[in-house]
Amino acid sequence: MDQANTIIAVYPRHEDADKAVQALAAAGIGVKNISVVGKGYHTEEKVMGFYNMGDRIQMWGSRGALWGGLWGLLFGGVFMVVPVFGQVVVLGYLATAVISALEGALVIGSLSALGGAISSIGVPEDSVVRYETDVKADSFLVMAHGSAEEIEKARGVLSQSDPSRLDVYDGVAA
Repeated sequence: MDQANTIIAVYPRHEDADKAVQALAAAGIGVKNISVVGKGYHTEEKVMGFYNMGDRIQMWGSRGALWGGLWGLLFGGVFMVVPVFGQVVVLGYLATAVISALEGALVIGSLSALGGAISSIGVPEDSVVRYETDVKADSFLVMAHGSAEEIEKARGVLSQSDPSRLDVYDGVAA
């Protein structure tokens, strides 16, 4: 796996997370490098420009229309019901990690599938537990990954959006 950097900002409201994503996109951070995690997505907004699992869909699509169609349903994100969390929506590159975790029946200690996905990109387990707690408390995670320069740019943008927490992880798996 390539080494990259990840930044995770925590927002108490969906609107704040949405503004943060828009600010990242306006600053030139590619939306394919952004993930949003939250539960209780009660919205009629149309998601546009989030990273899709193109290679994975292409591979499964070559196995037949049924499998290609099923993977196509998961094209832009994952909606799942996680015990204790309830309904959770995962958008962006982290959705791929969630699918991989579910595909491989990944169980890492006491972490949920969401925690396993976040952990699989190199975030330390103690931080993963904090993020799981944030999502359980109806907060939203906005994550971006990329080069050190891109993450430094994202840090500048996100720090101006007043997140409740902002963490950077250097050299994690991408």
